[in-house]
Amino acid sequence: MVGARKAAIGFIFITVLLDIFAFGIIAPVLPRLILNFEHSDVARTSEMMGWFVTTWAVMQFFFAPVLGILSDRFGRRPVILLSNLGLGLDYIVMALAPTLPWLFVGRVFSGLTASSMPTANAYLSDVLPPEKRAKAFGIFGAAFGIGFVLGPALGGWLGAISPRLPFWVAACFSLLNACYGFFVLPESLPKERRAKRFKWSKANPVGSLRLLRSHHELFGMAAVNFLAYLAHEVYAMVFILYCSARYGWTQGQLGASLAMVGIATMIVSGGIVGWSVKRFGEWTSLYLGMGLAAVGFVIFGAASAGWVFMAGIVVNAFWSLASAPSQSIMTRRVSPSEQGELQGAIGSMRGIAMIVGPGMFSLTFAFFMRPGHLFPGAPWYLAAIMLLAAVAIAARVSPAPASSQRQAVELKPAEAE
Repeated sequence: MVGARKAAIGFIFITVLLDIFAFGIIAPVLPRLILNFEHSDVARTSEMMGWFVTTWAVMQFFFAPVLGILSDRFGRRPVILLSNLGLGLDYIVMALAPTLPWLFVGRVFSGLTASSMPTANAYLSDVLPPEKRAKAFGIFGAAFGIGFVLGPALGGWLGAISPRLPFWVAACFSLLNACYGFFVLPESLPKERRAKRFKWSKANPVGSLRLLRSHHELFGMAAVNFLAYLAHEVYAMVFILYCSARYGWTQGQLGASLAMVGIATMIVSGGIVGWSVKRFGEWTSLYLGMGLAAVGFVIFGAASAGWVFMAGIVVNAFWSLASAPSQSIMTRRVSPSEQGELQGAIGSMRGIAMIVGPGMFSLTFAFFMRPGHLFPGAPWYLAAIMLLAAVAIAARVSPAPASSQRQAVELKPAEAE
């Protein structure tokens, strides 16, 4: 039984790694492909990239709860396999896309089925006791770091051969992952622990978010996670433009800095999170992680030289100390038959952040780069404020030390009925 559990966890790790890796492969070439469709119109390409991000986020907002409820009702395995298959077909559509609208079709399909990470989190909650979940979630962060570093490097090399080739390679990874899972991945949620029926009232963003209000601590942690997701959008919208404008970095320097982000995240997630949770506990690790991430953002905003900014990357990477414990804390507050619903609600929150965050940070950066308002570090300071607000909320909802052990006990299935 223990061996089977380890094998299943290993497969889930590989699933997450390959998903991030496949996404990283197409990241360097997608803008170039859109640029070709838009006849080298840079402004139009930038606009289309924004629509691509928004389209994916909207699909996640609406369909993550549906997939979460489906995994509670029918099990995690079919949803994970569906996600892998869906991503593989998405990359094939994008590889063959003759026009720009076909690329959007691919993104819509991807946003609809991309549930491997939330369902993988629910899978871990099924097979691991509460005290071991934070470390496992941290290992998922390491998978993200590995994929973030290696994926774009391979994608850039493949894209130099053909702008379509990275999509075919990404499709192969996802489809092979689906085939491997079909033969190897066991179900983690026994039939007796599943939801008794599929409820449409919960399979929507509003219905799924109601779950987050069912417990004081759960609702507070939902706010903490939302602020964290929102703050994280500053990376996607500001990082490249900020470093190019303020430090005059070349493409090589930008690539090296992004690789450093991935490596630092991998080290903290895979090597430090488990130790921190064991040594200091989940709540203290959460405070440390978000506090250090906020300090890192302040360093980004204040850095007058590129090497100082690079030092900030190392500090900011300790954000991973907070991500895994926050997930673990939330999984303790729902029953086994609600883990998928919880992850669906979290997926909806992430979708909202991806819809709101890009515009908020890009407009902030644009405003403070204009003559008379020159303050280029403003977006980073805004992200730091969000994380400090998240720390304050977490401190308010954390259980008293005397009762934390009692409250940490996970709900039994009967308590969820």
